[in-house]
Amino acid sequence: MGESDRYSEYKPQKHRFILGQAGNPLVSLVTLNIIFFILLITIRLIFFLFQSNEIAFNQQVMQYFQMPAQLSKLVLVPWTVITYMFCQTGVINMLSNMLWLWAFGFILQELTGNKKIIPVYIYGGLTGALFFIVSYYVIPPLKPAVGYAAIMGSNAATMAVATAATMLAPGYRFFRNLGGGIPIWVLLLVYILIDYAGIATMGAAFSLSHLGGALAGFLFIFLLNRNVDGSIWMNKFYQFMANLFSPSKKYNQKPIREKVFYNTGNRAPYKKSINLTQNRVDEILDKINQKGYSNLTEEEKNILKRASEEEL
Repeated sequence: MGESDRYSEYKPQKHRFILGQAGNPLVSLVTLNIIFFILLITIRLIFFLFQSNEIAFNQQVMQYFQMPAQLSKLVLVPWTVITYMFCQTGVINMLSNMLWLWAFGFILQELTGNKKIIPVYIYGGLTGALFFIVSYYVIPPLKPAVGYAAIMGSNAATMAVATAATMLAPGYRFFRNLGGGIPIWVLLLVYILIDYAGIATMGAAFSLSHLGGALAGFLFIFLLNRNVDGSIWMNKFYQFMANLFSPSKKYNQKPIREKVFYNTGNRAPYKKSINLTQNRVDEILDKINQKGYSNLTEEEKNILKRASEEEL
């Protein structure tokens, strides 16, 4: 049974997420996008107040954040392959992308644990960048514009997250109060069709970039269903860098545990107790972090539930 079959009837529980919450990659992604947005808007405001020149802002600031299509320019600012997928200066685009990322990212993280969503996001952004660059070199009407074309925004990366989540839980519905809700695969299909239609316009490179992100999300889950986890090397690299810059923290001893959320009503959340089988609880928490809460057996879920009740 593949991942998508296992989660076809998935219905996520209501969790309380807070900006700045430790150990929550989804919150970290949204927060990072917001930080870049505020930074760029503030700098643009300063340019407007003292220079009143949008061109100066683009030439002196945005060239270090947005990714150029021309390879000769890209080699001078190679970090923009990463920074572009976190940068937005349009309010509407920012809000829509973050709502899209939050809704689908919540499902993806709930099903796969903490260690998949950031790799999917980055894979989507990188694939989108590749499709954008290639478009300006292979599509004849776009070739003359390669010298000044550039891209920024989390659209491709967010599309990857949306596609991955849809493959895992295609039966989940948004807006359940509206006639039973809208299946997420329908929403994803609408956005894919919009981008597909955009290929026939001068904005083809941007549409292809978004579709490239969708392809990345599809391939990630497709390979994951065949026991090929594309997030492993990226998480190991993160742990290596974390150990390199914070040697006092032993990231490589145990994986970072995902917090377990479950309905306890008005009671206090579960805290570990020495009276419980501590090692067993730790093993279950590690499993959640690696594979997601939905991969737990009924016995493991009952252990966590009993643990919370005994603590009260």
